Amino acid sequence: MDASEILKKVRKIEIKTKGLSKHIFSGEYHSAFKGRGMSFAEVRDYQYGDDVRNIDWNVTARTGEPHIKVFEEDRELTVMLMVDISKSSVFGSSNQFKSETIAEISAIISFSAITNNDKVGAILFTDTVEKYIPPKKGKSHILRIIREIIYFEAQSNKTDLNHALVYLNNIMKKRAIVFVLSDFICDEYDKSLSVAQKKHDIIGLHIYDKWEKNLPEIGLINCIDPETGQEFTLDTSNKKIRKKYELYFNKNQDQFNELFKKNKLDRISINNHEDYVKTLLHFFKKRSS
Repeated sequence: MDASEILKKVRKIEIKTKGLSKHIFSGEYHSAFKGRGMSFAEVRDYQYGDDVRNIDWNVTARTGEPHIKVFEEDRELTVMLMVDISKSSVFGSSNQFKSETIAEISAIISFSAITNNDKVGAILFTDTVEKYIPPKKGKSHILRIIREIIYFEAQSNKTDLNHALVYLNNIMKKRAIVFVLSDFICDEYDKSLSVAQKKHDIIGLHIYDKWEKNLPEIGLINCIDPETGQEFTLDTSNKKIRKKYELYFNKNQDQFNELFKKNKLDRISINNHEDYVKTLLHFFKKRSS
């Protein structure tokens, strides 16, 4: 795909999601994710007119010169998008792929954040961290994130959320609001999630397709496992196979719900075929209340 086509698709997502974030989500986002008041910024020399209540007596005593503590309003937040770009996200039974829904929701969150003057960064992951985009402000930065989410060529096909969460814990020293956008077809991320939630505000967005939940009865179909490349034929008229397929989906969804609930973290499940706007709006309103 050439540069003009890439820009055209990014522009299409910008038009679709920027209006939503500006007119629907920006106010709800502001209410749902409030700043934490005033935070310490630095110590500097005392100047005439400074509030004596802010004098740092320890530094003053050590230097022999009066110094004060400077505080700043901590309204500004840092939003991190942890985006699953493994091959299992490139699946969709009708309207669009899960990866496209993930890109649109990422754009809505990002535009809502910069409307509130917050910084946005991203971690694109498979079973390794494929790309890290440090948090910044500005429309051009958001468009870069959207472009990378859509077109970045991952080196791996598989999914390992544990590895991505460990990376998050190491790279992000300050508290952040972290949105994990994935189909959560993975295991063993309990420990790293538990560690990350002590430092960050983590929200899980489980994106799935209706065929993953309920396999339709349409006879024999040729399939390829996107993460392993294994080819096989599936007999969808077999009730046992459809039931096994359903149990596999439920296992992953139950694990997602249980781990996020155990760690007292917010979570949302979004069907790729449904209107995610209502689901997101309900989440923001519920959280702000």
